[in-house]
Amino acid sequence: MLVHRLDGGPGDFDPLLRRIGAARVVMLGEASHGTYDYYRLREQLTRRLVTELGFSFVAVEGDWPDCDRVHRSVTATAGADPEPRVALESFRRWPTWMWANAEVARFCRWLRAWNVDRPEPERVGFHGLDVYSLWESLEAIFGYLGTEHPDELAAAREAYRCFEPYGRRVEEYASASRFVSARCEEEVIRLLTRIRAGVGRDGPSAFAAWQNAEVVAQGERYYRAMVGGGPQSWNVRDTHMADTLDRLLDHYGPAAKAVVWAHNTHVGDARATDMADAGMVNIGQLARERRGADDVVLVGFGSHHGTVIAAPRWGAPAEVMTVPPARPGSLEHRLHELLPERAMLVFDPTVPTAPPAPGEPAVPAEPGGPGVGVPDWLAGPVDHRAVGVVYDPSFEEWGNYVPTRTADRYDAFVWCDRTSALHPLAAKSVTGELETYPAGM
Repeated sequence: MLVHRLDGGPGDFDPLLRRIGAARVVMLGEASHGTYDYYRLREQLTRRLVTELGFSFVAVEGDWPDCDRVHRSVTATAGADPEPRVALESFRRWPTWMWANAEVARFCRWLRAWNVDRPEPERVGFHGLDVYSLWESLEAIFGYLGTEHPDELAAAREAYRCFEPYGRRVEEYASASRFVSARCEEEVIRLLTRIRAGVGRDGPSAFAAWQNAEVVAQGERYYRAMVGGGPQSWNVRDTHMADTLDRLLDHYGPAAKAVVWAHNTHVGDARATDMADAGMVNIGQLARERRGADDVVLVGFGSHHGTVIAAPRWGAPAEVMTVPPARPGSLEHRLHELLPERAMLVFDPTVPTAPPAPGEPAVPAEPGGPGVGVPDWLAGPVDHRAVGVVYDPSFEEWGNYVPTRTADRYDAFVWCDRTSALHPLAAKSVTGELETYPAGM
C-alpha cells in the first residue's frame, strides 16, 4: 500500500496513474453528490487520464438524453451549442445539481477546448449511464426516426401508446402494472428489436437511438421493480449502467478507455460491503467480473467533515448542509486521525507496506494484521460514510454508513479531511422519479 500526500502540485496523482497503467476502465467515486472537492479532484484526475493516458470518454451517473446534449457540445458536433454550460442548464430531472453545477461546466469547457483541435474520431465524449429517462428517450427516438427512418415510426408509436394513459407519471404506470394488465414490456422489446435490426448501430446518431431504446426497455423494468420494493430495482439500474458502459466501449473501438463518474455506492465493489448480503450488485463489481481486476481500477472518495449540497426530502429544493465529524470507529474518523488534509491511498496487495517517503504520512499496520499490503483495519470491515441527495445530518449516529472492506472495495482512495459544498447552476427541476434504492444514491 502506498500513502501519498496531495499538495496541489502537478504530480499529485502520479502514483495512481502508475497503478492505472493500461487499464481500460477507471471509476472515480464520490461520497456525496454535492461536494465541491470530490468533483474538483475528479476533474483534475480525469484531465490527466485524457491527456496522458488517452482515455476516450467520460460516462456519468446521469440520463442519456441530457448527457447527449452535453456530448454534442463538448465534441463540437454541428448544430450543438458551443457553450456546454447551456446544455447542463437544460437538465430538468431532480436532483439537477448532480451534473448541472459549475464544477462540471468547467470540466466540460476544458473538454471542448481539448476536442476542437482534434479529428472527430479522436474527440473525447461525455455520456450518461442511467435508466430514468423513459419518456425523454422515447421522444429522442421519435425525433431520430422521423428524420432518418420514418418507415420505423410505427413501432415507436406502439410503445408510446402503451405508456400514454399514464402521461409522464411513470410511478402510476409502475403501480398499475402490479394489479392490472398494464405492462408495456412487449411493446418496448419490439421497439428495441426493430431499432436494432432496422436502424443499425453505426454512426453517432444511430448509436444514440439504439441506446435510447435500451433505456426505454430497461426503464420499464426499473419502474415496475421500484414499486415492488427491495433491491431488484437497484440491480436493474446498475446492470443497465454496466451494459451501457460495455456498449460505449465497443462503440468507441477495441482500444477505447472509459472514465466513470458515480457515487461510491456504485463504483466500490459491492462484494466488499453489506450490499452483497442484500443481494445487490453494482457497476464496480460487474466491471471487475466482466473485464478482470487488472483492467478495472476503482477509486473511492471520502471526508471527515464539511458542507454539502443535498435536500431534506425527495424532490425538495437543494440547500447547503453541514456534514458533521465522522462518528468514532469509522473509516473517516480513523483517516482523520492519521492523514493530512489531502491524501491518497493506493492499494496493491502484492506490495508490502513500505516506509513512508520523506514528507509522506504513515498509516501504521497493527499487530495481527494481514502483513501484506494493507493494515488489518483497511482490510477488515469498517463503517464508511455514504451521503445521498436526501440527507439528514442528525441521522449520522444511526445511518449514512456502509460496512466496508476498504482495500477490497477500492483500488485507491482519495481523502479530503474537510470539504465544501459544490455550486449548482440555475437549472430548474421539473421532472422526477421514485426515490432510488438505497435512498438517493
